[in-house]
Amino acid sequence: MPREAVDRNVRDREAAFMRGDVVLERVKEGDERPARRKPESLAKIKNAARRLFVERGYDATRPQDIAREAGLGHGTFYLHFPDKRACFLAFVDDAREELDVHVRARQTPGMSLEERIGATLNAIYDYADSHPGVLKAAMTDESVIDADGGDGPSLLMSWGTEWAQMVRDAVSEGLACSSFNADIIGQAIVGALHQTGREAHRSARCRKMLVDNLTRFLARGLKPD
Repeated sequence: MPREAVDRNVRDREAAFMRGDVVLERVKEGDERPARRKPESLAKIKNAARRLFVERGYDATRPQDIAREAGLGHGTFYLHFPDKRACFLAFVDDAREELDVHVRARQTPGMSLEERIGATLNAIYDYADSHPGVLKAAMTDESVIDADGGDGPSLLMSWGTEWAQMVRDAVSEGLACSSFNADIIGQAIVGALHQTGREAHRSARCRKMLVDNLTRFLARGLKPD
């Protein structure tokens, strides 16, 4: 092949790579470097996206901003995510998993229902304090995200499912009323937490007051008949 054609082919491949049309294709036979770089570049993209979603919010963050923040080319973003929405949902999922680990670490066998609720609430607020802005960003209104297409799992809905499982576990141990629909109660608990958290922040009420009142309210509401 003439040298000019080779150079043109290389330029075309580089342009396609930057557009995201080429996914981790080896530059030459036996070259493993792109495969090794993929996990590293994904971590950089996710870390950069997390910072920007927290600082700017979903709407004001663009894929090219994320790539630039990560110190990578624009096309690298599309090697890992088809669009901003998919990247955001990955951020939400990571936040949920981190929070789950934080909550499980506070649970111990033999806890009463009131103790479980109190431990869970404290774990949530501890996570929020140690990861400023993450939960607020992850709870972005679903209508904003869905405007980009499709339905996605929200953090609030995921929490509701997890609280529902806690209710089911408490019912099976005779600690909670069995006549409730656990799924409805789980979502109701999350709604109460979300709203009371906003009110506590607005009115500058202390966290201890918030946790104590919510814990007693929920424990008494779920008490077996």
